[in-house]
Amino acid sequence: MQEGFSLLEVLVAFSILALSLGILIQIFSRAMTATALSGAYQRAITLAENKLSSVGLEIPLELSTESGETEDGFFWQVVIEDYPLPDTSWETASSLYEIRAQVSWKTAEGTRQVVLRSLRLVPKSESP
Repeated sequence: MQEGFSLLEVLVAFSILALSLGILIQIFSRAMTATALSGAYQRAITLAENKLSSVGLEIPLELSTESGETEDGFFWQVVIEDYPLPDTSWETASSLYEIRAQVSWKTAEGTRQVVLRSLRLVPKSESP
């Protein structure tokens, strides 16, 4: 009676193990890439929200474009434009501004971006 494994059985077992490990490494690699991309989107959204909330405080509420870059490679731009009001009776009392905060960054796959928009109603006495 023979005990132990034959050389063929050991080679088949190692082949199955190698294939399984290769597949697992690919799965973990994709998961880590997705996690990193998700973190980058979260940072970009937070930056865009901060820029939107700074309009009227750090960024003047007037027709303009402001832009900059963060230390970690995110490019941002805030654009303030007139937004046409549908009812002409409001136009005499107020102006409506569209505020667009755009954040972009480069990845190995290309450039990604996040755009947030907001509207701000400003009385004519405060508008430029």
